[in-house]
Amino acid sequence: MDLFGGAYAGRKVMVTGHTGFKGGWLCRWLELLGANVSGYALRPPSSPNLHELLAPEFPQTFADIRSVGELGNHLRTEMPEIIFHLAAQPLVGHSYRNPTETFDTNVRGTWTLLEAADKSARPPSVVVVTTDKCYRNAENGIPFREEDPLGGQDPYSASKACCEILCEAWRSSYWSREGTPLLATARAGNVVGGGDWSKERLLPDALRAERSGEALRIRHPEAIRPWQHVLEPLRGYLLLGARLLSGERSAARPWNFGPSPDQIATVHDVLSIWRRLRPGFALDEVPAPTFPEAANLVLESTRSKMELGWSTRWDLERTLRETDRWYAHLDAVGSTLCDIQIREYEAELAGARETAT
Repeated sequence: MDLFGGAYAGRKVMVTGHTGFKGGWLCRWLELLGANVSGYALRPPSSPNLHELLAPEFPQTFADIRSVGELGNHLRTEMPEIIFHLAAQPLVGHSYRNPTETFDTNVRGTWTLLEAADKSARPPSVVVVTTDKCYRNAENGIPFREEDPLGGQDPYSASKACCEILCEAWRSSYWSREGTPLLATARAGNVVGGGDWSKERLLPDALRAERSGEALRIRHPEAIRPWQHVLEPLRGYLLLGARLLSGERSAARPWNFGPSPDQIATVHDVLSIWRRLRPGFALDEVPAPTFPEAANLVLESTRSKMELGWSTRWDLERTLRETDRWYAHLDAVGSTLCDIQIREYEAELAGARETAT
């Protein structure tokens, strides 16, 4: 079943950060769509990890995104038609402890990728994945639009705001004329689903606490975030990428991918549902000592809904049930549910489309 009009069948698609959580799901979906995938990333950052569970057989380069030579070699060999750039330092807490690495990876790494793409024999279009945290946050609870000012009160958020500015500068300076590649950015955050074992992320931390028999202490129980299943923003990226592959220059701009405002929830709300799903999980109501973080993050995704036909399918309850189901299946059988959940998700969307018409 193809929700993207066959846009990826037989096309050469490169994914940076393919060994990560979102990158692994994206590559698997692209393979199911018939794409010729290649991956470029560091070795998996955790053990266990989704990359080794999926055991992909497509061409892979394990190297740093800042490595000009390795990037050039990969592009010369694989000649992708489009790149989904997910390689990044993605964690807020890590950015406080390692700010130089965070800025260097997220900013210089993106510039290095764009330069390598521009110099390739067949320059590909690029979707750069940033974050919902790239906006200047006044903590007023108003959903962010793509035109809102960028900013960042922590090193990670600031690095991603810089990445967005970098992409705008690159697009305006080098890829604005007809015949040049297309460059878009995608902003989403607080993605959950099976296969994530990153530290200082809510559900992976909850799973580790449960398995160690400890109660989880959370940093900001009342923080509001745009929670969504990993398949939701990935579908948005794929819809956007299809527009770039078709040469639609108006798609070369920033895009938000977040659930509707009535689906946002606090950290405590999420864990209340998680506790119902997993009775062995215990929550310590005393907040953990932490670093500063935004209290409210909500995205306005009207542009994606109106122009790409994108919106979330699964509500928060369903999102968490599917996440629990994935980990329970892995524990019971030793294999992932990625293919099954992708197909179920596609079928539900196709059914909804048929009902609407």
